[in-house]
Amino acid sequence: MLKKLLLIPLFALFLYANSFEVNQNIGTFSLPNQFDEKQTIDSSIETLVVSFEKDTGKDVNEFLSSKDKDFLKNHHAAFIANISGMPSIITKMFALPKMRGYKHNVLLIYDEEDKRFKSQEGKSTVYKLKDGVIKTIFFITKDDLEKIF
Repeated sequence: MLKKLLLIPLFALFLYANSFEVNQNIGTFSLPNQFDEKQTIDSSIETLVVSFEKDTGKDVNEFLSSKDKDFLKNHHAAFIANISGMPSIITKMFALPKMRGYKHNVLLIYDEEDKRFKSQEGKSTVYKLKDGVIKTIFFITKDDLEKIF
């Protein structure tokens, strides 16, 4: 039992210290959405779009807002916004209330130590998966959003 208790923090440390790579199985993990409801990423997800900046997040949200409510679900996709760099007062007073107006889920990363996802300035990161295994990782601008689905 003690070994298991020691392995859990080590696994979490490993998970947060290393970014996902091609041919890696992402496993199953959960993140809160804009309503603070836990949402699970598992092997049914085929496309992950991850945003790290206000402008790229805005681009993805505008794109998804132009689609029907079940667009992400129907495309076996999820959108993750890394908002860990945002001051908590801004998050609570402005960002979350705005996000709660979206009809799509926005999964949120609050932890600055969460380094699982790669980033590139001015772009969102796309992970294409098959059965939970990363097949490709690439970076896009808003002009590429339609093409990835």
